[in-house]
Amino acid sequence: MEEYDIAIIGSGVTGSATACVLSRYDLRIAVLEKAADVGFGVSKANSGIVHGGFHYPLTTLKGRLEIQGNLMFEKLQYDLDFPFRRCGILVAAFTEEELAIVHKLYLRGVENRVPGIEFCSRERMLALEEKLSSDVMGGLYAPNGGVVEPYRYVFSLSELAKANGAEFFTRYEVVKAVRNQELWELTAVDGRQLRAKWVVNAAGLFADQVSEIFGAEKFRIVPRKGEEYLLDRNSKAYPSKVIFPVPTAHSKGVLVIPTVGGTTMVGPTAEITEDKKDAATTAANMKAIFAMAKNMVPAVSERDLITSFSGSRPSMAGEDFMIAPSEVVPGLIQAAGIQSPGLTASPAVAEYIRDLLKEQGVRMTEKKHLVTSLPQVRMIREASLEEAAALHQENPSWTRIICRCEKISEAEIVNAIRRGHTTVDGIKFYTRAGMGRCQGGFCSYKILKIIARETGMSMEEITKRGRSGNLLFGKITELAEKDEVKS
Repeated sequence: MEEYDIAIIGSGVTGSATACVLSRYDLRIAVLEKAADVGFGVSKANSGIVHGGFHYPLTTLKGRLEIQGNLMFEKLQYDLDFPFRRCGILVAAFTEEELAIVHKLYLRGVENRVPGIEFCSRERMLALEEKLSSDVMGGLYAPNGGVVEPYRYVFSLSELAKANGAEFFTRYEVVKAVRNQELWELTAVDGRQLRAKWVVNAAGLFADQVSEIFGAEKFRIVPRKGEEYLLDRNSKAYPSKVIFPVPTAHSKGVLVIPTVGGTTMVGPTAEITEDKKDAATTAANMKAIFAMAKNMVPAVSERDLITSFSGSRPSMAGEDFMIAPSEVVPGLIQAAGIQSPGLTASPAVAEYIRDLLKEQGVRMTEKKHLVTSLPQVRMIREASLEEAAALHQENPSWTRIICRCEKISEAEIVNAIRRGHTTVDGIKFYTRAGMGRCQGGFCSYKILKIIARETGMSMEEITKRGRSGNLLFGKITELAEKDEVKS
């Protein structure tokens, strides 16, 4: 069995950020992910908001780590080149009762030292955001809030970790953990095994099950399902800032979000469910979400809808993050219940886990030869005419557009494949190919052919998300190939 200093279970935003931080040191790191690619769990369905730091008090761990994490995003973006924009956050109040709640949020933000936070009049709110309903009575403005593309963020964290020697094992679902001579022996469902001195449980929705496998703390992760609806990039509803309603006891409510990719997102819901794999959306919830979104931004329209999806947040009793060494078994760090604002807090969570490991006696010596940044990801849609011409001269595939809706070239898809993303969803999340108005109706088959060409896989072997089954079978492939010849 291969032996590692630290094994991290889960490669979502928490696991990947932790791997990125720990890879700076002379440690052998293994990241174990049961899906076919990183970020395919909770993180892929994230709303992509960098929260402002006014929802939670500093007496909570999530409140402290949210504030710290928020302040780290500019440098992270500079080093890792993922899409991020600090556009600001508004909380809109429409009644006197809501205005009183918003004032409490404002006072909390002041206590948390949120930069530039304002308690706003109706006139100030409408001046800050022209898309807001004129019925707004006032609200809160936090200019430090923003939006990020969550999948590219996770991919970038994992890429830097790999560049510094961390090893990622996908389709590695841990089903057995045995303590033997101060080492954990970890067995995957397919029989693969490795040893690690320390393990970080960052398994998201399944952190409770992983803890049980280790014979550690007994707790319950309760999925809180959220449905999201994505509007076309030409929607008139696209706001300049993230717009929040007044929160309830269990949810921040239905938001109107200007995604960093140029589309508008409305949602999420917050439903407790027993099924951790439930990803369905419903007509009833769609109707309710659009009604709440229109209350804040009247221009929101169902006619602009291009797709819907859902994901579940890993909530647990107490509603705070659980990040601590296990008190039941040695050599295990628990990182559970990392729900909202987990993405915002993630860089600070990773450093917090590093410091816990140091306190537990893990020796950390920074590497002499350290990769501190990633090369810029080139995108043809952002190139000037002169730059596009130069790229074409370098490689004609740069101007061979595969995804017309998002203007993604063949070269960009090949780059994603060469970085290890070989499922249709992996390509989609890395490049945005298939995220536009037609949702892959025109480009999916071309992407399948490129994956097959670059990897040597047959068309029938390529999957959407690893375990979700093949996309093409027999005659469908033959018909598509014939159609390709005719066109």
